[in-house]
Amino acid sequence: MNTHYMQSLDWLILGAYFAILLAIGIWASTKRKKEGSLFLAERSLRWHHIGFSMWGTNVGPSMLIASASAGFTTGIVSGNYAWYAFVFIGMLAFVFAPRYLGSHVQTLPEFMGLRFGQSTRNILAWYTIVTIIISWLALTLFAGGILIRQVFDIPMWMSALVLLVISAFFTMLGGLKAVAYTNVYQMSLLIIVSAVLTIVGINHVGGISALVDKVPSDYWILFKPNSDEAFPWLPIVLGYPVMGVWFWCTDQSMVQPVLAAKDLREGQLGTNFTGWLKILDVPLYILPGVICFALFPTLDNPDEAYLTMVENLFPVGMVGLVFAVLTACLVSTIGSALNALSTIFTMDIYVKKFRPEASQRHINYVGRIVTVVGSVLAIVLTVAIDSIKGLNLFNIFQSVLSFIAPPMTAVFLLGVFWPRATTRAANLVLTAGTAFCLIVGILYLWGPQSELWPHFMMLSFLLCVILIIAMIGISKSDRGQEPVRPLFRTNASDRYLSPVRRLVVTLWLLLTAVMVGLYIFFN
Repeated sequence: MNTHYMQSLDWLILGAYFAILLAIGIWASTKRKKEGSLFLAERSLRWHHIGFSMWGTNVGPSMLIASASAGFTTGIVSGNYAWYAFVFIGMLAFVFAPRYLGSHVQTLPEFMGLRFGQSTRNILAWYTIVTIIISWLALTLFAGGILIRQVFDIPMWMSALVLLVISAFFTMLGGLKAVAYTNVYQMSLLIIVSAVLTIVGINHVGGISALVDKVPSDYWILFKPNSDEAFPWLPIVLGYPVMGVWFWCTDQSMVQPVLAAKDLREGQLGTNFTGWLKILDVPLYILPGVICFALFPTLDNPDEAYLTMVENLFPVGMVGLVFAVLTACLVSTIGSALNALSTIFTMDIYVKKFRPEASQRHINYVGRIVTVVGSVLAIVLTVAIDSIKGLNLFNIFQSVLSFIAPPMTAVFLLGVFWPRATTRAANLVLTAGTAFCLIVGILYLWGPQSELWPHFMMLSFLLCVILIIAMIGISKSDRGQEPVRPLFRTNASDRYLSPVRRLVVTLWLLLTAVMVGLYIFFN
C-alpha cells in the first residue's frame, strides 16, 4: 500500500477514524475515578471489554499480513494457531482466572510471588519487562512502522513515534480503561472491514464452490501428515500447548484485562467471547490469502497477498478504511503492552522495593513516567532492528517465542497444580532453564542445519517436559529444607470467587462443541 492508492476520500476516512478514536479515549478517561488506578480500570471491565481487549492485543498488522501469506501458500492449516487456542483460553477461564482474581493481584509476577516468594517475583518482573519491550513493543512497532513509512513516506523512527504517541496518550490519560474502551471500537471496525474484504473476494472468485475448485484440495485440511515439513500434526498437537499456556494464561499483556474484570463471571464470559472471536481469525485473516491464490496465482511475494486484495478489490475510500484498521491493530497491541509494562515495573519493582507506602496519585505518576521511558526504549530498539539488513527478523523471532515459552509454562503449571514445588526449583527453571532453552533455540535457528532436529514445535514440547522433570527433581531434593507455601486459599464469600454460573458453563460447552465440529469438518 502506498500513497498512489490513497486518494482524498481515503485521507478523509483515515482522519475521521483518528478523530473518533481520540474522542472515545478522552471519554473513557473521564469515566476513570480521579485518584483511581491506571492499571486495572478500577476492576470494572465487563465481558465485551475483556474479549475485545484480549483479541485486540493478539491481533497486529504483521498477523494480518502473515496470516494472508500463509493462506496463499498453504491454505487454512495455520488456522490451528488460532482455533487450538480455545483450549488454553478455557484453561485461563477455569483454572487461572479464579486464582488470579481470588488473590487480588495486579500482576502475574505478584501472583507467583505469593506462591514462591519475593525472589521469584523479582525474576519474573524483569523477565516480563524485557519480553514486553522486545516482543510486544519493538517488533510490533517495526512491523507497523513499515506500513506507516510506506503511506506517509517518513523515516522509521518517526513512524514508530507516531504510533507510540497515539498509544501512550490513552495509556497515560485513562490507563487500562481507555485502552479497553477504544479496543471495542477498533476491533468492531476490524471485523467489519475484514469481513467485507472476504465477501467481496469470494464474489470475485464466483462463490464458495468456485473457490474450492480453484485451489488445491489440501488447502482445506487442518491436520497434515507428520511428513509435512511446515505443519506436521503431531508437533502442533504437542507443541502448541506449551506456547498456549504461556501466551494465554501467563503473559501480562494478554491476561491484564481479566485481572481487571468486574468479577469472576465477567472474566469467564470475557474469555469465552475471546474464544468466539478467535474463530474469526480463519475467515477474516487466512481466507483472504486463499482467495488471493484463486484470483492472483502468479503473485511473486505471498507477503503481499493481503494488500494485493485491498488494492485490486476495494474502491477509493475503502483503502483508507483498511489503513485505519491496520493502524487500529497497532494501537491496540501497543496500548495494551505499554499498560502492562507500566503495571509490572511500578507495582512489582518500584512500589514493592522502594516505596511501599506510596499514594495512588504517586503510583499513577510513576506509571506515566515508565510509559514514556518504555516508549523511548521501544523506539531505539525499533530503529536498531530496522538498521539490520538481510534477515527476516520477525519470522525468526516468532520461532524464538517457542523457545521462550517452556520455562514460564513449567513454573506456572507446577506452581498451581503441585503444592510441593519449591522456590529454588522455580528460580532455577526461570534462570538456568531459560538460558538452556535460548541456547537450544540459537543452535536450532542459526547453527548447522541437520535433519536430526525435530520440528521447532516438537522441540518446544520436549524442552518443557525436560524442565518439568527437572523442577520436580529439584523440589524433591529440597524436601524438608523449605516450607511449602499453601496454594491460594481465599474467602469463599469473595465476590471474585462466586460459584461458576450456569450461563458461563453453557457458553463454554457450546464453544467447545463448535470447535470440535470445525475440526471434524476440516479434516
